[in-house]
Amino acid sequence: MDMMGELRRTHYNIEVRDETVGSEVTVAGFVARVRDLGNLIFCDLRDYSGILQLSFNDTTNAEVFAKAKSLSSESTVMAKGIVYERSSKNDEIPTGHIELFVTDLRILSISELTPFEIRDESNVRDELALRYRYLDIRRRPLTEALVARHNIVKRVRDFFDAHNFIEVETPMLVRSTPEGARDYIVPSRVHPGKVFALPQSPQLFKQLLMLSGIDRYFQIVRCFRDEDLRADRQPEFSQIDVEMAFCDVEDILNLNEEFIKTIFKEILNYDIELPLMRMTYAEAISNYGSDKPDTRFDLKLHDLSQILKNTSFEVFAGAIAGGGSVRAINAKGLADKISRRDIDSLVEFAKSYGAKGLAYSRYLESSSSSSFEKFLSESELEEIRKECGISLGDTLFLVADTNNEVVFNVLGALRLELAGRYGLIDSERFDLLWVTQFPLFEYSTEDERYYAVHHPFTAPMDEDLDILETHPLQVRAKAYDMVVNGTELGGGSIRISNPELQRRMFSMLSFTDEEMNEQFGFLIEAYRYGAPPHGGIAYGLDRLVMIMLKKKSIREVIAFPKVQSAADLMTSAPSVPSDKQLQELYMTFNLKQEE
Repeated sequence: MDMMGELRRTHYNIEVRDETVGSEVTVAGFVARVRDLGNLIFCDLRDYSGILQLSFNDTTNAEVFAKAKSLSSESTVMAKGIVYERSSKNDEIPTGHIELFVTDLRILSISELTPFEIRDESNVRDELALRYRYLDIRRRPLTEALVARHNIVKRVRDFFDAHNFIEVETPMLVRSTPEGARDYIVPSRVHPGKVFALPQSPQLFKQLLMLSGIDRYFQIVRCFRDEDLRADRQPEFSQIDVEMAFCDVEDILNLNEEFIKTIFKEILNYDIELPLMRMTYAEAISNYGSDKPDTRFDLKLHDLSQILKNTSFEVFAGAIAGGGSVRAINAKGLADKISRRDIDSLVEFAKSYGAKGLAYSRYLESSSSSSFEKFLSESELEEIRKECGISLGDTLFLVADTNNEVVFNVLGALRLELAGRYGLIDSERFDLLWVTQFPLFEYSTEDERYYAVHHPFTAPMDEDLDILETHPLQVRAKAYDMVVNGTELGGGSIRISNPELQRRMFSMLSFTDEEMNEQFGFLIEAYRYGAPPHGGIAYGLDRLVMIMLKKKSIREVIAFPKVQSAADLMTSAPSVPSDKQLQELYMTFNLKQEE
């Protein structure tokens, strides 16, 4: 192996362009590929910025040519030479019109045979790729994703700095509080028997910063939640956390519309039209069956309950009489694409979301078919066709249940399934909207108590204050989510700044005075010293990057992600603590032995 000697990198690969032809440059990186044609050798050199072709021929110094002959994939090298225009150009890469004719080559480190071939389009098993994540990151899609993430974060900071926000760090070791997901806890050595929690969010601290007079705060912050994982969820994740004082809902929505427009324009050169569409939670659920609707395609829900409330068909009548509803989706123009076999699979799909069944009608000129029309009167059918805008070529799907939540869940999932199966989504579009006025409370029949839909500090709508105790499930919150292409990108609310209203809220959540003071006494006390109205929002940074780069999972935009079991395959974390560590923390493990 050669030492660097007097060689010093002068350019990254991406900087070696047409304008450097004739110049002497020095580059460094990994050997991506070698093509040995005898008296002619080509080497693709990879650094984080891209690929550059190195060339060697029979005029190359003999010692340098011999080194080129010995090059192996993924070894690290430095190369000095003269930039030439390539005779055979490659328009697929930015440096595809030039190459570096090497005059000095240093092999700095020789790589062993890698566990998998490092190529841009990888079909390596996830487990293997994550075990050797440092090799996986060498692939251009992952490297480019991390560079794009850096650029997004930089512009986030630039935007909020330009709008008088101050970035303030908040603690990573905090008190465990209820009302959220499970905490990750950290035992304290100096406080035997006590633990810290890793923060699920900086919620309490950013509210305290508003009471501290900071006025406008933001932070790129790490958060931790011990919950089951999925494509857009990790046990540790990053938020763009924002809070501002002396504001109302409109102030926050307007500022954040400008923010998201700026980020999309500067990173993707994509123009988002403002103002964003807005719909209430009730409208979103009623029309799309979801509080994060994908509006890139139609397929809205239709409520047929009024039409069918007096029907003689017991399945529909019973659902409505039991407090539920009958609702439908018109898969417009898809009758000739949806086969009988497809319908059977869609019925099973609906059942997997809790439906007892899925009624349907296919409206074809020659062979229309229906699972329910024979049970309804002609006047009922005519009203249904009118309500749903039925014409030849359409397929109607109906769900009936005494529980409206089931109806919305099934049809909300079904419209996404239909759109995916039959290509109804324009993947080039970004549809952004606000969903507002979420319910303040949800009721747990298992625990026989109310929970906050967002968190206990969310302010109710002023118009609903009088029914806070009498009709809590009808109370709307000053809460809002930004949704893009059917994914919640961020959410927030106006906070309660009135101590008495906060006590009413805690009381509705079944907190005793003792519990309130034990869990949140410091916050309640702080409010006694003057609290400005304030509110904020938190974006999932990982989700934002994932969506903007059109990735399928946030694991594709995180350097070292966990797997679904929340384990790190590369470092074998979590690990078993030593006896000494347990003794210092006054801990013992009482694990049940598997039989």
